[in-house]
Amino acid sequence: GLREDLMGWDVHEGDGLAHYARACTDVTFRFPFGEQELMGIAARGNYDLTQHTEGSGKNLDYYDDGIKEKYIPHCIEPSLGVDRLMLALICSAYAEDEVGGEKRSLLKFDPKVAPIKVAVLPLVKNKEALVSVARGLYDKLSKRWNVQWDSAGAIGRRYRRADEVGTPFCITVDFETIEDDNAVTIRDRDTTEQVRIPLDEVIPYLSKAIDGY
Repeated sequence: GLREDLMGWDVHEGDGLAHYARACTDVTFRFPFGEQELMGIAARGNYDLTQHTEGSGKNLDYYDDGIKEKYIPHCIEPSLGVDRLMLALICSAYAEDEVGGEKRSLLKFDPKVAPIKVAVLPLVKNKEALVSVARGLYDKLSKRWNVQWDSAGAIGRRYRRADEVGTPFCITVDFETIEDDNAVTIRDRDTTEQVRIPLDEVIPYLSKAIDGY
């Protein structure tokens, strides 16, 4: 989600209020290029329905049985731009660290909001039995999540590519998978720690890590 330390409030007062607003507060976000409005929340009073009443000639009063009174309902207007929200999400997720003495850039998306949940990486692409297992796993996972297939280049470079786009988990299918333990290696993006998981336990493991159940 969004980093709370980059968020703030801007309360409009006096001449800063729109003519229709009784109160207005902006939720702000500190982008690399400066602090900007992320979301506006305006208390518009009964301005909107009053204007409708005057324009249409229709009575829009509401009778409240609880208090036995009529009144014109008020309107609270939240306003949020999707493009700004996505940019704030990316800015919140961006991080740099070092792995093995090398600088790394990554996006630390929460698994729930990461665009790509998993990358499936066959260790080599010229071993038919290995690629077949990897492709079968990819097809199964793709039925539930957005999954990336990457078989080009050294495994370390593929890890870095996945880190840069914020993929939380990389699954490597290697020779041990087909010759020994019928398991795969799952690597965590943030910690770079790796665990060995049997193929039939991969989906439950990822379900818990991504969806929480």
